[in-house]
Amino acid sequence: MRQRVRALASSLLVALMVAVTPGAALAQDYWQCVPFARLVSGIQIFGDAHTWWQQAAGRYQTGFTPKAGAVLCFKPTGHKRLGHVAVVSQVLTDRVIQITHANWSIIEGSRGQVEKNVTVIDVSPAGDWSEVKVWYDPSRDLGATVYPTYGFIYQDAYAAAASRFAAAGAAAVTMAQNAANQVAAAVRPGAAPLQMLGQAADSTDRIAALIQLATGQGGGEKR
Repeated sequence: MRQRVRALASSLLVALMVAVTPGAALAQDYWQCVPFARLVSGIQIFGDAHTWWQQAAGRYQTGFTPKAGAVLCFKPTGHKRLGHVAVVSQVLTDRVIQITHANWSIIEGSRGQVEKNVTVIDVSPAGDWSEVKVWYDPSRDLGATVYPTYGFIYQDAYAAAASRFAAAGAAAVTMAQNAANQVAAAVRPGAAPLQMLGQAADSTDRIAALIQLATGQGGGEKR
């Protein structure tokens, strides 16, 4: 139980970090799709991506309907011989979703990058998400490649709770950032919020030092 709590805490931290990071990609030395999907989703499956579907049997619910927080499992192909796993960010329609995943596109010449809210379209004849197209950042297009998938692995109660808490934390951070921007714009147009807060702290320290000196409370004063 303690090990699971630690794993979910790690999931929460990474999920929050991804949620509040601006832009399409999250800077990191190198992310593989499996450890990233495990951390963000809270689904504790290990091993190559193509083994996740079989490992999920009897441990997690699986299906063919997308849900936010679920992991989409890709089958091995020539391009992805070990398969691939990605976390569903949001469901837009019954045939269009967005995912957050790692090590898919080559971004600025590097692999192992994290991409947020990447568009995926179900192109399967039966509409069961067994075949998809995935947005590829270098070409800025979905492309012609069709990727076969096993389906979706759904979060259990523990993983879902961690994801909801991370989303709430991300919203709080965003509100704080917006408030700081508004204060900076009102007090000193063009000033960076963090710079302004730092200057305010420095000013407070100087004022406090002058008060101590004037009242004879300074640590170095001789009586």
